[in-house]
Amino acid sequence: MIEMKEVWKTYPNGVMAINGIDVSISKGEFVYVVGPSGAGKSTFIKLMYREEKPTQGTVVVNGYNLGSIKEKRIPIFRRSLGVVFQDFKLLPTLSVYENVAFALEVIEESPSHIKRNVMKVLDIVKLKNKARFFPHELSGGEQQRVAVARAIVNNPAILIADEPTGNLDPDTSWEIMRILEEINNRGTTILMATHNKEIVNTIRKRVIAIEGGRIARDEVRGLYGYER
Repeated sequence: MIEMKEVWKTYPNGVMAINGIDVSISKGEFVYVVGPSGAGKSTFIKLMYREEKPTQGTVVVNGYNLGSIKEKRIPIFRRSLGVVFQDFKLLPTLSVYENVAFALEVIEESPSHIKRNVMKVLDIVKLKNKARFFPHELSGGEQQRVAVARAIVNNPAILIADEPTGNLDPDTSWEIMRILEEINNRGTTILMATHNKEIVNTIRKRVIAIEGGRIARDEVRGLYGYER
């Protein structure tokens, strides 16, 4: 499902963010990506949805070689992914329903398909009763749940979550994790970059630790392993 072979990433300013990484992630796994700030976690994640391109090596996700993929095919590739960001990235002038529906409208799904699937995922994240609300009327946790709903409305094979609990209080963070676990139990592969020690050490999953652009640890049911 996700394969990296001898992957390097050097930015134009000379910073080497990824330094010869080899990793394989199988369908249905739940993987935490941890490590100190500046270790290369964000670049590692961005390589997987082709926000960044490898300088050297091979990145294959869902059968697409992301080093050689043509620009016009990147949007098609991304349809098989869902991405959740720390800062939600909701459209402020659209309602909850419209924010989620937008992900299906851009790929020209039928109105009946859109309505059925939007309401289905809003039920999963327990926001059906707030479908007509706007982002500014929601709490931070509710906004993140909308972001999760938008990311999964197209039934993606892989969900990439970059610090999804980073701006949330502890109780709300656990709510988001329960939702992510449910999505994973339905068969979606989840890759989650996080600094949340309590979550990693409590909900034990595979842990990939990145330090200095390299994989320092790759453990089944691993621990966070850092003070913070």
